[in-house]
Amino acid sequence: MGLKTFERGVHPSYYKELTSGKKIERAALPRAVVIPLQQHAGSQCEPLVKKGDVVAEGQKIGDVAAFVSAPVHASISGKVKEVDYHLNPAGAKVLSVVIEGDGTSRDWDTSRRVDLSALSPDEIRSSIRESGIVGMGGAGFPTSVKLTAPKGKTIDSVLLNGCECEPFLTADHRVMLEEAPKVVWGLKALMKAVGAKNGYIGIEDNKKDAAGALEGAIAGSPDIKIILLETKYPQGAEKMLIKAVLGRKVPPGKLPLDVGVVVNNVGTAAAVFEALNYGKPLIERVLTVSGNGIGEPKNLLVRVGTTFEEVLEECGGLKDEDKEFEVLNGGPMMGIAQMTLGVPVVKGTSGITVISAESIKPLAYDPCIKCSRCVDACPIGLMPYRLGDYGRANMAPEFKDWAGMSCIECGCCSYVCPAKRPLLQWIRVGKVRVRSEASKPASA
Repeated sequence: MGLKTFERGVHPSYYKELTSGKKIERAALPRAVVIPLQQHAGSQCEPLVKKGDVVAEGQKIGDVAAFVSAPVHASISGKVKEVDYHLNPAGAKVLSVVIEGDGTSRDWDTSRRVDLSALSPDEIRSSIRESGIVGMGGAGFPTSVKLTAPKGKTIDSVLLNGCECEPFLTADHRVMLEEAPKVVWGLKALMKAVGAKNGYIGIEDNKKDAAGALEGAIAGSPDIKIILLETKYPQGAEKMLIKAVLGRKVPPGKLPLDVGVVVNNVGTAAAVFEALNYGKPLIERVLTVSGNGIGEPKNLLVRVGTTFEEVLEECGGLKDEDKEFEVLNGGPMMGIAQMTLGVPVVKGTSGITVISAESIKPLAYDPCIKCSRCVDACPIGLMPYRLGDYGRANMAPEFKDWAGMSCIECGCCSYVCPAKRPLLQWIRVGKVRVRSEASKPASA
């Protein structure tokens, strides 16, 4: 019997070997950090500090009463230089707190352990919320909100995403290998928070060593299972992962909780462990720096707010300063190209990929030849060629009618297009148009 998987998808070159064997290194303490007050889906935080304030590492510096939100914390100790708008890796200007470091680092009590059986679901959710934990796979949805099921919804399974199917990225792989007990403990806490009886960790079969480490950590826990999956992109997308592991299909417009499942990233589970045991908020994360344009690819533990420029310096900088490179927040399939290296690492930054200009598809593209390769590759079963045209032409009603909002933005369509049409970018434009139209006040 073959490995479990989902329908369609693609098999890109992965280049995991550049960093999969490299242990996580702690990056140097940044000289200064730029911490956006919105690093999550939902409402932006209000600043709790002002220019001139002295802050301590781990101190809450932004929060809001809105349900769908997550507080942000100072990732270093120092003085607030300013509270102003700065560019974030998504390309938007966001109100941010800039802190100049004092060169000191807090010693967290890593020997502390709590009795999980003594914590109530509400206490777990509250601690996760106060620690500012969000989905660390990139989407940034507040974890405490995911763990709060509406009345009438029953969650029977918590599924951890250990697939890391994006090319180049190996941060989750290394977390599973080096921090397996933290990941499993965090999964148990997530299960208790929602009352789930079953826990699963889905891992692609190109990470058998990580699966072995986790198997050792779950010994004596029959309610948790490791599921090896076919190595295929985008195996780690929520809906694809649920279908592959549990055989359940999330209907269009619905969420995983509608089929009794909560999905979290393995890095998120490790962060839950540190929050509940150490009292440590989400102020740093593991990310991969890789690509054919970086001096020394690495997996780094980086403080939130550290600029991309400082992170790249930790990895030997660009290979050749005279050549042109594209620097992506994330991997080559879904990553966003950066206009400046002054943008900060955020909670959802899983990697920084540096690719030489010769490796990038040219901007020029040819007309659609109606080959249907994008349709054959789309894991959601959409018609990307049509959605791309609607997005490019600003035809929001048509885009919405053809289920464009169901697109998971995996980039499979652009990857397989022989005409090199930037379908993913056009579809993203279409989504922006639909949301813009929805936000307009109704005419009298």
